[in-house]
Amino acid sequence: MNNEHSFKWDAVYDVIVLGFGGAGATAARFAADSGAKVLLVDSAPEGHEGGNTRYAGQMVGAGTDYEALKKYHENLAAPLQPDKEPFHNLIEGMANMSDYFEKYLGVKPVSMKKLLAGTPSTKYVTEYPELPCADSYDDYLVHNGTSDAALWKLLRQKVLDRSEKITVWYSSPAKHLIQDGASRIVLGAQIERDHVLRNIKANNGVVLAVGGFENNKEMIQTFLQSSYLSPIGSLYNKGDGIKMLEEVNAQLWNMRSFESLGQFHGLSPRQKEGIRSTYALNVFWSEIANGSAIVVGEDGSRYFNEAELNRHGHIYNHGDWVVPLNQNHPYMIFDQEKYEELLNEPDDGLKVPHFLDNIIKANSIADLASAIGKDPEVLSQTISEFNFMAQQGKDYAYHRDPATLRAFSQNGPFYAIALRQNMLNTQGGGRRDGHAQVLDPNGTPIPHLFEAGELGSPFVNKYTTGGNIADCLISGKIAGENAAVAKQDMSRIGTADLNSAPINDNFVASSDEGDQKFKVGPNQYLGYSNQGMGDGVVVRTTLDESGKIADVEILKQTESDDYGSKAVKELPQKMVEQNTYDVDAVSGASETSRAIKEAVKDSLSKAKKK
Repeated sequence: MNNEHSFKWDAVYDVIVLGFGGAGATAARFAADSGAKVLLVDSAPEGHEGGNTRYAGQMVGAGTDYEALKKYHENLAAPLQPDKEPFHNLIEGMANMSDYFEKYLGVKPVSMKKLLAGTPSTKYVTEYPELPCADSYDDYLVHNGTSDAALWKLLRQKVLDRSEKITVWYSSPAKHLIQDGASRIVLGAQIERDHVLRNIKANNGVVLAVGGFENNKEMIQTFLQSSYLSPIGSLYNKGDGIKMLEEVNAQLWNMRSFESLGQFHGLSPRQKEGIRSTYALNVFWSEIANGSAIVVGEDGSRYFNEAELNRHGHIYNHGDWVVPLNQNHPYMIFDQEKYEELLNEPDDGLKVPHFLDNIIKANSIADLASAIGKDPEVLSQTISEFNFMAQQGKDYAYHRDPATLRAFSQNGPFYAIALRQNMLNTQGGGRRDGHAQVLDPNGTPIPHLFEAGELGSPFVNKYTTGGNIADCLISGKIAGENAAVAKQDMSRIGTADLNSAPINDNFVASSDEGDQKFKVGPNQYLGYSNQGMGDGVVVRTTLDESGKIADVEILKQTESDDYGSKAVKELPQKMVEQNTYDVDAVSGASETSRAIKEAVKDSLSKAKKK
């Protein structure tokens, strides 16, 4: 919104960073290290900040050979052309990622390629091994582990370590950018805090790092031609950045580019809207498409090769790899033999938790088609054609591996599971220059406005693992440092109001779980764990007179609301019943289970010392 020179500022900072995910945390940290007083805000409540970085696999795209990495990523973008300056920054940053890890994260990188050497999963690191210079690409980890929020927790801690320079506001969504109408300078942002709109001034710059529009149905329809896609990551990425960019007449780019992930071409069991998808963290669940099982679209016909490993939702399409146009009501169809295979398959971490929970059963294909809203003739014909190709040992339609083909049985029952395509993240946002400045439609920087992360990232076509996290670290640093630089153009505004407002201390807030106090009574002991997907777990364990576990209370946790909450509810009771912290983890919530078990173990260790 444009400044009318009539309102007063509620608070003043040097830099405002909108979005406390990987990019925002990085931007805030480097702005603070450059001497700026920073306000970092997020729409999520405390413990649920982190954006998609929190839920990502924690892999960071990297390498050592700039020219080879450049050629590989040029081929990933082909036939499209990435913007020169942001693209150069990305490749340069990846080529120097080892130094970044050691200098700025304080850890030596762990190479995914070395960890997976000799296994079929090695291909997933490069994802496009057939492209020139694919071997130059690697993924770095901050430790020997994935999908455990380890990188996110490290980035978050870098912010908390700078609490004297960085103020954090949770549950405080940014609503508008405040722009001077004459000079076009972005003066600050309007932020809703405690249900009140606050006008916050930024002396030097505003960094947009609020992520994409994965949870905005209207934008998904407008830009991606789908009615709804099931989010894998944060539920708080609602396209707010796109709206703010449009308000200041920014140039948008890469709005059609998005990534998926999951089984088949990025599908998971259909859930209600607004719930995170329950896809398996490991996408190598090959048994799901082995045998008498297919996936059908709107009319009951097949529409892709079910056995092909997708590449972040991209599947092979006449010489290229693309995310297929979403089917609104896809279903997996299978027979009794396949049902028994899935039912008896061991839980080795590869399969989707509770995949068979909402199964539909019918005695005939015609009855099954009616039950799931498909054309009975089309579905019956699809099954007949599939059976013929299985007998021939050749999938004439989509060239599925003959070893995965098995004809459906002639007799029922038959089964169906409703699926929905997943949304990993969108790439679209404001067009950036090499300084992470947002450009207007003429290619001119909008003064004092910067951007980092998945909002406006430089990926235009095919995508490979770790790319977005790498961009968060790279563009976040560039945006934060440039936003912190003192600007000389504020004199153009010519209004005393805009420079005289002091910081209102009533609005300054910070958070640190260390400030919280938890009481203990007789035979009660506190325990803590920094594991899990959230910001730590605090438990209080009560022992009876004989030393057995009488109660386990979880006093603080910020785990995910899906399977994480299930572990929070179930594990304490199991520990009391079995009189040990070492109980079986809850399926689908291994990281949360590990955190609770470690916290209870910590509490019991204190009991032994007494």
